[in-house]
Amino acid sequence: MNINLETKLDTRYYLTEIDKNPHSIFCYHKEISEAYVVEHKHDKGQFLYCEGGIVYVKIGKETYYLPARHFMWIPPNAEHSIHPNTPEVIMRNLYFPISDQDHAFYKKVGIYPANGLLLELLLFTNKWLGDISSEHRSDYIIGQAFKEILPQVSKTSLKLALPLPTDDRLKKIVQFLEDNMDSSITMKKITAEFGFSERSLSRLFQKDLQMTFVQYFTILRMLRALKLLIDGTYSISEISVMVGYNSLPTFSNTFQKVIGVRPTDYSKRKDIL
Repeated sequence: MNINLETKLDTRYYLTEIDKNPHSIFCYHKEISEAYVVEHKHDKGQFLYCEGGIVYVKIGKETYYLPARHFMWIPPNAEHSIHPNTPEVIMRNLYFPISDQDHAFYKKVGIYPANGLLLELLLFTNKWLGDISSEHRSDYIIGQAFKEILPQVSKTSLKLALPLPTDDRLKKIVQFLEDNMDSSITMKKITAEFGFSERSLSRLFQKDLQMTFVQYFTILRMLRALKLLIDGTYSISEISVMVGYNSLPTFSNTFQKVIGVRPTDYSKRKDIL
């Protein structure tokens, strides 16, 4: 491994190193320390895990939300930029060569809960930096095993993504939803506020965002809940009310459906590494 690599990787220019050896597994774990990672792409597929906050990953017209205790798979040659909610977020990145014969899992963007086995293996990679090639036999075998188990432990991708509205009317509605999440917002109230019929508003959401109003607003609420849980200032019952749920069980059940775990479990595990 290049002994000068650590100095090189102290800047965003580690991005130029990822594909230099097309056959290696490339490893980079570091605090982001910048406002964002510029839009880029690479020939290798990317395993991305973050600690210390929420990360937003923009791919095309969609913004994906990567919370703690979850990882994101970014397929080869997908143009993306990475935006942490705080520069203190630590990224843990593993980049893998992907062939046409590899599992379909590696060809699609996905966000998945990280189980204990993955976290233990990820913790083992703390000592890695830069290219891990077949010359580093034991580390390379472990890296290959890490890649191979991903499809087996990642059965259901979570829909932690919200498309950006392009219609000016919808942009105002979405902003209104973000600003008034703690009140009892319904489609009827939105139509009265903005002068739509329910049918017209439904068509607008489907046409511009390919989602229903309820789907969009539910995910928006759960993503706000994630931020509040990570912040640690409020109790789960307080967060439930802050994102518009008067019933704690309903909030907990909805959170589990969208995020994959109950808010109590997520709160305990968010800083597992």
